[in-house]
Amino acid sequence: MSQPTSAISPTRAADFAEWYQQVVRAAELAEPSDVRGCMVIKPWGYGLWENIQHTLDGMFKATGHKNAYFPLFIPLSYLAKEAQHVEGFAKECAIVTHHRLEAGPDGALRPAPSSQLAEPLVIRPTSETIIGATYAKWVQSYRDLPILINQWANVVRWEMRPRLFLRTAEFLWQEGHTAHETEAEALEETQKMLGVYETFAREHLALPVYTGEKSAGERFPGAVQTLCIEAMVQDRKAVQAGTSHFLGQNFAKASEIKFLSRTNTQEFAWTTSWGVSTRLIGTLLMAHGDDDGAMLPPRVATSHVVILPVVPKEETRAAVLDAAYALAAKLREVRYHGDPLRVEVDARDVNGGTKNWEWIKKGAPLRVEIGPRDLEKGTVAVARRDRAHKEKSFPTNAEFVDTVATILDDIQATLLNRATAHRDEHTVRIDTKEEFYAFFTAKNPDKPEVHGGFALAHWNGSAEVETQIKEDLKVTIRCIPTPGQIQGAEEPGHCVITGEPSARRVLFAKSY
Repeated sequence: MSQPTSAISPTRAADFAEWYQQVVRAAELAEPSDVRGCMVIKPWGYGLWENIQHTLDGMFKATGHKNAYFPLFIPLSYLAKEAQHVEGFAKECAIVTHHRLEAGPDGALRPAPSSQLAEPLVIRPTSETIIGATYAKWVQSYRDLPILINQWANVVRWEMRPRLFLRTAEFLWQEGHTAHETEAEALEETQKMLGVYETFAREHLALPVYTGEKSAGERFPGAVQTLCIEAMVQDRKAVQAGTSHFLGQNFAKASEIKFLSRTNTQEFAWTTSWGVSTRLIGTLLMAHGDDDGAMLPPRVATSHVVILPVVPKEETRAAVLDAAYALAAKLREVRYHGDPLRVEVDARDVNGGTKNWEWIKKGAPLRVEIGPRDLEKGTVAVARRDRAHKEKSFPTNAEFVDTVATILDDIQATLLNRATAHRDEHTVRIDTKEEFYAFFTAKNPDKPEVHGGFALAHWNGSAEVETQIKEDLKVTIRCIPTPGQIQGAEEPGHCVITGEPSARRVLFAKSY
């Protein structure tokens, strides 16, 4: 199989942030649009999102949720009903104030003064308020509860420092919104959906994540409790990969979601919301990619197998292409975790080495070359993306078809094991302020691997400490880990910054 002649530049070690941008570009996943902060998601990238969506949608429905759709536009007064919520999103909101354009004397288009809206409309940054207003109409009695609804949608948050997939002004996501009769039911829902996200991240994205609760300073605006999954990428920074919020009765009171209880009293509902976004794509790229480009976990890869016909002479073209399409047809009969195998034949009239290198950069899990020699021998050459261009020759197509699902599962496990080892190696217990500051600031060119990561350290619970380390180090509390998840995290001690008593350790990190 032809070997690549170049790699992503710069390397991860030289400039991880720029490496990431080049990986997205080289893999043809997305590109910036003409609207600042927005992106065009290209077919190879959108295929990833479709597979994420397909799997998560099945997991949501298996837990009793149904899909619906709510308006993109939210009256400004709806956001203002929940003070913390509007304060948290005020700087990110895009506002619609007019509904018509007109040409001025110079011919330039401008909003028509006569079309000014009676009330400005906010383009959906999140949907708690508009969905709450709807639920208030639907809920009259305890018999109308619970409401378990999910929405697949786009949202707009005016991002000042965009980064493809990780932070964009417009992005795709799902947002679950539920309403319950009791506090206990809503709390159970919040935990359940966190578990769904953790399972999906581990089993499908090959991402080991820590689960836990956000501190008050990092909590979703208006929520009583925010739970999260936190991933570590290869530069040892954290990514908040998903959140599940217990909203208590805050939004129900703001939206008047009331019901007649079993004891004939008027009660406010208990609500939750939870979501993940296209940020998951950026996270898996940063967690698994190498200096040759993207490396996609098979469970969500746009294509599992890419077949590359090799046609050195025109007289062999028909036979090679016939063999490639025949193999593709056989592979598509294979079921991989319940779905047909996703197979692509790249029949473009492009140099074989160039074509092979392009698919390495795209991160396709398996590449198969078929040429005249393979037809003569009856063999098939297969390269795994996780093994640095090494290939295996199968004696027959049938043997490859019979084992392809096992190979893909092995790639999936390899990526998860690598990411887990990386995370565990760089999750460090720290007990002094000096160690803490050195961990996030020291740069030893001889040992760059010992700098940064997740610091498991004691915290006295004060907002002042959070503010101090954020201003000094750009470090935040990523989560208060779920009990039993990290050995020794629940032991009492003393705050790493102030020396004051601390009930347990929390996870600190720099983040995207």
